[in-house]
Amino acid sequence: MISRAGIQFMRLLARLPLPLVRGLGRALGIFLYWAVLPRRHVVQANLRTCFPQWSEAERTRVTREVFIHVAQAWLDRGWLWHGDPEVTRTRLVLTGALDELAGEEPTLVFAPHFVGMDAGWTAITQQVARRFVGIYTKQSNAILDAWILRGRHRFGQSRPFGREQGVRGLVSALRDGEVMYLLPDMNFGPEESIFVPFYGVQAATVPSLSRFAKLGRAKVVPVVTRLTPGGYEVRVLEAWPGFPTDDSAADTALMNERLQGWIDTMPAQYYWVHKRFKTRPPGERSIY
Repeated sequence: MISRAGIQFMRLLARLPLPLVRGLGRALGIFLYWAVLPRRHVVQANLRTCFPQWSEAERTRVTREVFIHVAQAWLDRGWLWHGDPEVTRTRLVLTGALDELAGEEPTLVFAPHFVGMDAGWTAITQQVARRFVGIYTKQSNAILDAWILRGRHRFGQSRPFGREQGVRGLVSALRDGEVMYLLPDMNFGPEESIFVPFYGVQAATVPSLSRFAKLGRAKVVPVVTRLTPGGYEVRVLEAWPGFPTDDSAADTALMNERLQGWIDTMPAQYYWVHKRFKTRPPGERSIY
């Protein structure tokens, strides 16, 4: 549980040179790799399922890198949420099809769960002059909850939208020109999920990208964030033509297929610590 002392530590990290912060993150990641054995098994099971062609040595190497990148990204929240705004801006390199985020057209950002997902949100809310909305799950720890909300909504015109508030308000926000930042590529349980392939394995996936795009009459713009030695590269891709269709299952399968292509370019930066295949089709055994 994070405490007030923990938040002060993150504030202190914001003042340190980035190489030192990343070095601390590397040390923390290696410690967690050895100390948190159940989560290491989750990462290894995910990689074994998605990359069966890899050798055991390669899976071990990438598993260790996953823990390092997750820890580094966590400590980076110090400067993302507390650092000098100009320092934050220089470390967040926003590239690609930036015109896709301009104007007032209803826009749905597909932001996959790479370790830099918070950096991507910070970059676009700080550097793009539009209103943004993100779905938020309230934390049980009140101190942690308040800290996350302040940090994520530090810049620009952005606001959280609680899951318990329902769909109608989000659809209205999209239609009113707010940019919605959506991360739908995790296993959120069997409720409302459908099974579509992910690396050739049936994975429970919420078809929310297709549904929100359709209900909000919004274009879908992927934003892929890569952790780099100097901070993060936040790449805005072209809007997907012909998306959504009338087939939400096909749309969701396409989402996973395109996500795979991005993961293949930086597999150690995807959030494999999550039990992506926790929900299985009837009769299938757990991979964990």
